[in-house]
Amino acid sequence: MVVQQYRDGGGARAARALAVAGVIAVTAGCVGGGGGGGGSDGSGQRAVAAERPLDVLGRAAGVLAEAGGAEARTSMETAAGGTRVTIRGEGTYDFRTQMGRLKVVLPTDAAGADDRRPITELLAPGALYMKNRGAGVPDDKWVRIDTTALEDGNLVTGGVTDPMAAAELLRGAADVTYEGKSELAGVTVHHYRGVADLNRAARAASQRSRGALSAAAKGFSKDAVPFDAYLDEEGRLRKVRHRFSFASEGREGQEAAEVTVVSTLLLYGFGAPVTVKLPDEDDIYTGEIRQG
Repeated sequence: MVVQQYRDGGGARAARALAVAGVIAVTAGCVGGGGGGGGSDGSGQRAVAAERPLDVLGRAAGVLAEAGGAEARTSMETAAGGTRVTIRGEGTYDFRTQMGRLKVVLPTDAAGADDRRPITELLAPGALYMKNRGAGVPDDKWVRIDTTALEDGNLVTGGVTDPMAAAELLRGAADVTYEGKSELAGVTVHHYRGVADLNRAARAASQRSRGALSAAAKGFSKDAVPFDAYLDEEGRLRKVRHRFSFASEGREGQEAAEVTVVSTLLLYGFGAPVTVKLPDEDDIYTGEIRQG
C-alpha cells in the first residue's frame, strides 16, 4: 500500500477561498507531470486517485449536491465511563435541498424498554424534527429543534450526524493521508484519513450548513475532528467516520468527563427519490419535555 501525506498549504487555502465564493477549482493542484489529462480517466469520470486529497475532500459536498438523493445508513457510538452505546438510523437524504427522513433506533438499555418505537427524524437546514421522542411528548406530536442553537450543531444531539454536515466537515481537512484503494459494497473506493478543523469547515461551508457548523465549532471541547472518508471514482462520498470529543457535565461533586462519539455515515442508491414534508405548526409540541 502506498501512503502519501499531504499538508495544508497556500494552494489549499486558495481553493477553500474559491469554495466559499461558490466556485470549485476542479483542476487545481493535480499531482503529476506537465501535459496529460489532469482530472479525467478518459471515461468522463474524475481520476480521483490522481488528485490532491485536499481538493477531492474539499468538493465532496458539492459532488453530493450534484448527485441529488441517496439512501443512508448511520451509526453513532458513544463511549463514556467505560460504557458504549450505539444508535442506528436508516433512510433517505436529498443533498440538493439538504432535507432527509430517517428512522433512528435506540438500543434497549438506553431506551429502558424493549418495545421502544423508532424515532422518526426529519432533517432540514437549521432544523431537526423528531417524532416518538418520548420524554412526555405525545405520540402524535413532533418536536422541533433549532440546530443553530445547539452547542454541537446537531452533529451528535439527534443520534445522527446530518449527512450534508458530515460532508461539509471535510472542507475543514488539514493533514490528510491517502491510504489507497479498497472495495466497499462492491464499489471501488479511495480511502482518505485526516483531521478536520471545525472552525475552518464552518467558514468554508455552504450557507445552509454554516450556522450549525459554526455552533459546533464553539460547542466542542476540541476543534480537531479525526475522520476516515471513502470516495468512489466519481468523487462521491460513500462512507465517512468522524470522531467527536466533548466534555460532559459532571454530577454534583464530580469532574466533567471527556466523551468520545464516533459517527459513521454510509451512502448508496444515489438518485433515490426523497420526499420530506415538514410538520404543520399545529403538529409541533410546545409543552415541557421531561429531562433524564
